[in-house]
Amino acid sequence: MVPMDRLDSLLDIIDQGESRYGDRFAYSMRGEKGAVEDWTYRELNRRSRIIAWRLRQVGLEPGDRLLVWTPSSPAVPALYFGAMRAGVAFVPLDLRMAPGAVERIVARADACHLVLGTGRDTPDPADARLEDFPYSVVEELAAEPDETFPADWQEQVDSWPRPRGDDTAEIIFTSGTTGEPKGVVISHANLLGTVEVAHNVLPEQEHRAVSLLPLSHLLEQVTLVFYAMSVGAHVMYVRSHNPRVIFEAIRDHRTTTLVVVPQIMDLFWAAIEREVAARGRRALFDHTRLLARRLPYPVRRRLFAQVHNQLGGGLNLLVSAAAFLPPSLQQAWEDIGVVVMQGYGATECGVTSVTTREDHGLGTVGRTIPPIQVKLADDREILVSGPTVFSGYWRDPVTTAAAMTADGWYKTGDIGRHDEDGHMVLMGRKKDIIVLPNGLNVYPEDIENALRTAGLRDAVVVETMPGRIEAVVLAPGAPVLPQPDELPDATRAPDLDDPVAVRAAIDRAMKAANRSLAVHQRIVSWRLWPDADFPRTHTFKIQRDRVRAWAVTDEPLPVREDAHSSGSTPAQ
Repeated sequence: MVPMDRLDSLLDIIDQGESRYGDRFAYSMRGEKGAVEDWTYRELNRRSRIIAWRLRQVGLEPGDRLLVWTPSSPAVPALYFGAMRAGVAFVPLDLRMAPGAVERIVARADACHLVLGTGRDTPDPADARLEDFPYSVVEELAAEPDETFPADWQEQVDSWPRPRGDDTAEIIFTSGTTGEPKGVVISHANLLGTVEVAHNVLPEQEHRAVSLLPLSHLLEQVTLVFYAMSVGAHVMYVRSHNPRVIFEAIRDHRTTTLVVVPQIMDLFWAAIEREVAARGRRALFDHTRLLARRLPYPVRRRLFAQVHNQLGGGLNLLVSAAAFLPPSLQQAWEDIGVVVMQGYGATECGVTSVTTREDHGLGTVGRTIPPIQVKLADDREILVSGPTVFSGYWRDPVTTAAAMTADGWYKTGDIGRHDEDGHMVLMGRKKDIIVLPNGLNVYPEDIENALRTAGLRDAVVVETMPGRIEAVVLAPGAPVLPQPDELPDATRAPDLDDPVAVRAAIDRAMKAANRSLAVHQRIVSWRLWPDADFPRTHTFKIQRDRVRAWAVTDEPLPVREDAHSSGSTPAQ
């Protein structure tokens, strides 16, 4: 692989992919009934040229913006590279975005064309009032050349000016659910810098991955498009949301690597535990985990060979980012022999710190990897500099200036600290800090992490009135995290049909968390969120403002001194 600083643009990655890997499979697509479509590196690059030609034919010119609102498929990476060949910046839209948010982004981006996909999960443009907006279907853009193509079309495409490092590759907009969306302008150089970080930390191995995140997500693009193509990886897309179909794809693809958010890791682990429980082997499973924790990873994998066989036998690496990873969840996967690497960053600055295969301790997001630079402001806000930092927000110089320090460092809005070994530990969002009447600062994430350690999967800590700290917890479903060595038997998942048992289990977790917290951090009461999950953004982050607004109206339950006394049922 040519060093990243010697590449002019992302097009060099796809061209090198074709020359180095040729007829090796790059992307595959598994349908609902198991049928698989395979694209080689050579085919992917050819299709990118076809798409580039057709984008020019529908009227797009260099510098235009192209909206991409489509489910994942091999044609989507080809579309991204095709847009680059045509000099067009793509604007990915997440399928989970609300129609109103899409409307605001379309207006803000000043785009002139839309690309849709096919299938049941393809959005309807009319929902966002885009029924009259010019559009194409990605599979039709990637189809074989027809009679409208001149004989020398490919030579013409190859003669077009290629993008340079400072040219815009894409613009990723915030959801704009409640306000004006911000468009993060990302250049080729920004993305090449982030791919360089990936090369510095991801292990050299055969990467076979099943894609689980949307291609509108920067983490997915960097890892399973740009980095994957630079190392000859084989990525499988699954046109199904059925967990059984996804697990079958992971098994049949003999997956080695998964790029995930913690919520997906949690769902998969819960499925493994259900299977273990159904076989009546939970006690043995938990005991073996404790034993395996002290053994080398290859031995752990042999101890849990039955689990690994169900996952295809090759899964050895999980790469997690975008949200807090509970240490107990990371430990659970590592107990069975799967290394978990965790990264931290933002759309505006790419990956800023990450753990490695050799250094992946619990509770941290690792060290900063050159060429990125990170420092802490006086109030511990994380500041980032380097080639991955964006050039600004689309047509918004005021917001851009507010996001940068006077000497050009990006202000992440996150609060952090370094542990004694130099690893970054995240403490929460600056805007979420609770300032008590006595002037002390409380970081909600510190308390939420204590609750996770005490066994609750998800909780949101809010200040409902000055100085009053309360917790909102998820409705019963799977309230206890997998950590058999750290929790007494009494904190294991209660009978979910018994409201008194549910309340007692949550009370015990609250009391356990309070014992680990300073006096000014302690929780005085809790409330039960009425739905199965918290409201989340399209990148799976909890929408704290909505939870906070609800919490000031619902009736809390006090954290009782006697957790075993009977009481009222949980608040609904």
